[in-house]
Amino acid sequence: MTAEQVATSANVICHDQQPRGGDSRAELLAGLMSEHRFISPKYLYDAAGSRLFERITALPEYYPTRTEKAILGAHGPAMGAACGEGCVLIEPGSGSSEKVRLLLEDMRPAAYVALDISADFLWRSARRLGEAFPWLQVRAICADFNRQWRPPGDLPPGRRVVFYPGSTIGNLEPGDARAFLGEMRAWMGDDGGALVGVDQHKDEGLLHAAYNDAQGVTAAFNRNVLHHVNHILGADFAPERFRHHAFYNRDARRIEMHLVAEEAQQVNLGGPVIELDAGDSIHTENSYKYSPGDFSALCREAGLGVHQRWSDPGELFSVYYLGP
Repeated sequence: MTAEQVATSANVICHDQQPRGGDSRAELLAGLMSEHRFISPKYLYDAAGSRLFERITALPEYYPTRTEKAILGAHGPAMGAACGEGCVLIEPGSGSSEKVRLLLEDMRPAAYVALDISADFLWRSARRLGEAFPWLQVRAICADFNRQWRPPGDLPPGRRVVFYPGSTIGNLEPGDARAFLGEMRAWMGDDGGALVGVDQHKDEGLLHAAYNDAQGVTAAFNRNVLHHVNHILGADFAPERFRHHAFYNRDARRIEMHLVAEEAQQVNLGGPVIELDAGDSIHTENSYKYSPGDFSALCREAGLGVHQRWSDPGELFSVYYLGP
C-alpha cells in the first residue's frame, strides 16, 4: 500500500491526492479580489455542500437528476453495450456515485474510479458502493480533477470510459468545456469512450424554478460556499448577509448563480480586506444549456465524435456516448 492510500476494505481502496492548501488559497483570493468577483463552483462542494446538493436533486422543481436517471434506467443495456463489458469506468466529480449504480450491472466494469474533491463524502460514498456491489473493484481518489491527478498504477486492463453525468460540463465556460473534453480524449486513449450528461435548452420558467426552489435549499447551498471559503482562507464572511440570486442569461444561454450583498460590508480574507457595497455580487456558478447541434460541434473541436445520443420524451436532457 502506498502513502496516499488512506483507507481500504475488501474491494475499495481510497487514495488521497488533495490539492495543497496554498493552491486553493491563491485561487480563491484571485477570484474574490478581481473586478468581477467570483468563486469557482468546485468550492460549493465541501461536505455540507455535497449534502445540500443531494437534497436539491430530490426537489420537485429540479428536473435534471430525475430526468437523467430515467434516461440511464431506460437505456442502460444500450449504454453498457457501447461502453463494453470489462471497461475501466472513470467518474470525475463522482459525488454520491448514485447514478453509476444504474449502469453497473449492464456494464460490469473491471474497475470503477471515483474522483471527487470532498474527501469525507467520497470515502463514505465509495464504501457504500463497494458494499452494494461486492464484485466491483472501487478506487476512490480525492483530487481536483481539473488539475493533474494520478490514476493508480495497478488498474486492470480494459477500455477507459469516462462517465460525466449531471450536466456538470455546463458549469464550465465553453472554452474550458472544450479543453476538458480534450482531457477526456486523452484519458480514454484511442479505443475508449465517454458518457456525458448535457442539459438542453428549454422554457425559461422551468429553468428559473429549478434554481430557485420554494424550500430555499438551493439558496442554502449557494450561501454555504462562504462557510467553505471562511474555512480555507480564515475569512469572516457572514453568509446571512448575502442573498441567493439565480437567473437565466438568455444571450449567454446559461443559468447564473450569484451571492448578492444585502448591505455594505468589509470582509477580511485572512489578510487582505475587501469592501462590498449593497448590491455587489459574487458569481458562484454557471450552468450552460446546449442544443444537440451545439454540443456536437463542441465535441468535434475537442477531437471527439457523438456516436449515440439518448434523451427523454420531452427533450429536456440528453446523455451522449462520445468516442475519438
